[in-house]
Amino acid sequence: MSIFQVKSVDEIMAESGEKGHKLSKVLGSFDVTMIGIGAIIGAGIFAMVGEAAVGASSGYPAGPALIISFILTAIACGFTALCYAELSAMVPISGSAYTYAYATMGELVAWIIGWDLIIEYAIGNVAVAISWSGYFNDFLNSAFGINIPLWLRLDYRTFIQKGFDLAAVPHIGNIPVIFNFPAVLIVLSLTALLVVGVRKSTRFNDFLVIIKLAVLALFVGVGFYYFNIDNWTPFAPGGWKGIQVGAATIFFAYIGFDAVSTVAEETKNPKRDMPIGIIGSLIICTLVYILVTVALTGMMPFMELKNKIAEPLIAALDYNHAARWIIVVVALGSVVAHTAVLLVFQMGQPRIFFSMSRDGLLPPYFARIHERFKTPHVTTIWTGIVVAVLAAFCNIDEMANLCNIGTLFAFVLVCMGVIVLRVKDPDRPRPFRAPGGFATPVLGILFCLFLMLGLDKITWLRFFVWLVIGLIIYFIYGYKHSRLRTGELVLKRQQGKY
Repeated sequence: MSIFQVKSVDEIMAESGEKGHKLSKVLGSFDVTMIGIGAIIGAGIFAMVGEAAVGASSGYPAGPALIISFILTAIACGFTALCYAELSAMVPISGSAYTYAYATMGELVAWIIGWDLIIEYAIGNVAVAISWSGYFNDFLNSAFGINIPLWLRLDYRTFIQKGFDLAAVPHIGNIPVIFNFPAVLIVLSLTALLVVGVRKSTRFNDFLVIIKLAVLALFVGVGFYYFNIDNWTPFAPGGWKGIQVGAATIFFAYIGFDAVSTVAEETKNPKRDMPIGIIGSLIICTLVYILVTVALTGMMPFMELKNKIAEPLIAALDYNHAARWIIVVVALGSVVAHTAVLLVFQMGQPRIFFSMSRDGLLPPYFARIHERFKTPHVTTIWTGIVVAVLAAFCNIDEMANLCNIGTLFAFVLVCMGVIVLRVKDPDRPRPFRAPGGFATPVLGILFCLFLMLGLDKITWLRFFVWLVIGLIIYFIYGYKHSRLRTGELVLKRQQGKY
């Protein structure tokens, strides 16, 4: 059988109902929308906005024109969100873009996108966990005057690059003990929560989302109070290139709306709930982002952020000598926002592994469902362990850029999937159809490619190496054990089960 053999939508839907592989349907449209907001608003707006404004790594500052960057990225994500909404309502399965690719472009492309999604969810969560650690320390410092030792909240390379003294840290033999302990702690704690059940996890997420929206509303109000139009001169210091690079950088702030599609199999009415959750969360977050960016760039000259890129909102408040209680509340809001993103991404990645294992592309061990909690506990635990270990020792900038390119590549394939299914299966019922005919997925592809071109060469190289590693694993294991290839699904077709 061809490595581009597709699995029909009917087969995919039938497999999801198999004994031992069935997830509980407990989520409504409100839950799904809150999951989207929880996944989107986090490290991007609280951390990456500073990097994009000053162009620290690229040399092309967006400055106040970062507002335009946010709008461009929202447009790109908007086209893609419409495509996700169409596919998730039609194929409400937990595998997200991986499942859609399997139904449209075949097994090899499905494997590539499934492997690629690890970059978005698992690697993306490494970046969020590292950022969470920094903001958690800021909160402890501003509220209680407590500072976590540097060797317990930085990775080794960052510690050395900043010129800190190795002699001042504990050693085991000749090895210095330097790792990000808070990042490890939060990842493992949320992993335990997710094993217990998706319903409890979404209730916790709802609580976190309400808090962080209230905190951002407070920051916007304070920002408009201190707003100075002179800070918008020059408006676009890096020109169009700065805007493009800024859009590619802050794309990290929009990652998450697609995480909604990973819980499609657990929604009560996916035909209605998925479009509402995906599109609704993206619209709400775009409005919040624009307001926060207007306030931030109006509060202080953008280059003043250069010395505190990782905590731009706190830097703006400090610059204007805002009341201490406001700084404490915003620092707490950032911790809450990061926690919500970590929760949702840790919810999404295991469900993609679960779907790949259910298809035979990963060992069946990873497709186990907890008898009591009805969650994919094996993949949840392993994802938590891997993310925690990487968060302990990795650098945030490398993780964020790799996450961006992986997600954009996934978005391109999802848009292509809409086109393929409309051509191959035009009569299949579509509870939601992306408007604009083929223009919507085509524009989604073009905008995503535009943003990918704004990323640096080293990120492209790392992405290529990652895909090569994935292909090697596929041909060593997945190719030989695929249920589609081994004939298991062919037999079930002949028996009339699919």
